Amino acid sequence: MIDINYELYKVFYHVASTLNFSEASKQLFISQSAVSQSIKTLEKKLDQVLFIRSTKKVQLTPEGEILMRHIEPAMNLIRKGESQLLDAASTGGQIRIGASDTICRYFLIPYLERFHKEFPNAHIKVINQTSVKCAELLRNGQVDLIVVNHPNSYLGSNVSVLRIKKFHDVFIAGEPFRELKGRELTFSQLLEYPILMLDKHSTTNEFLHQLFQQHQLDLVPEIELTSNDLLIDLARIGLGIAFVPDYCVSEKTEGIFLLKTKEDLPARGLAIAYNEHLPLSRASQGFLSYFQNT
Repeated sequence: MIDINYELYKVFYHVASTLNFSEASKQLFISQSAVSQSIKTLEKKLDQVLFIRSTKKVQLTPEGEILMRHIEPAMNLIRKGESQLLDAASTGGQIRIGASDTICRYFLIPYLERFHKEFPNAHIKVINQTSVKCAELLRNGQVDLIVVNHPNSYLGSNVSVLRIKKFHDVFIAGEPFRELKGRELTFSQLLEYPILMLDKHSTTNEFLHQLFQQHQLDLVPEIELTSNDLLIDLARIGLGIAFVPDYCVSEKTEGIFLLKTKEDLPARGLAIAYNEHLPLSRASQGFLSYFQNT
């Protein structure tokens, strides 16, 4: 492969576009002699004559035309990239966030609202996936940041993790299970009832299975879904006892109540993660700053 400085191709492009050495020198803000010398250097390196020069006009040789057909689209791509970067710098750029539906609804919305006010021209793309899938999106470079449940065994070693919120999971039931109100249930007793939980492609599913295994119990859920809101709805109508994060329920959540358990449910957390080996856009840095002092 021939080692040729990009500036030589840049000079060639301007001469080939204008077919005028003087005009090319004006566009490049260099002397006409510097333009001529650059073309001679390029022709020497390629061992090809690129221009036919005469006192009246300049023409591309067949070899020059071939080169121009490749150089022109390359220059246009470079200009487009520069334009997009300048536009991103002036508008705040783009941010791509991966998070589950639950995290978006119950945690992220106030931060997205704040970000939109502070970066009104920035483009926001939110991809809703489970915490497991979000880790994969980050690993593949399809998102800039992810907000996920933590611990998350699917986060790679090249990921920076910032813990931003603690929470506890809870078991909830609806009025059809009113006899359980106020009772303290063991995990073993819970298994006498239908258990509703997130599906196996979630960190929550993994967490609860491991928790029951630590107590030598085999958890076989009645229903597995991809939505905590649906779990709450099904618990409300009496299809079983649902396992959900505590921030999904409140005193205003109608038709359900919290169950007491004899065994402790360990705290988990939410974390924001990003690839430490990839540069973050100005927009991404701005969003990340909301959590760095929490």
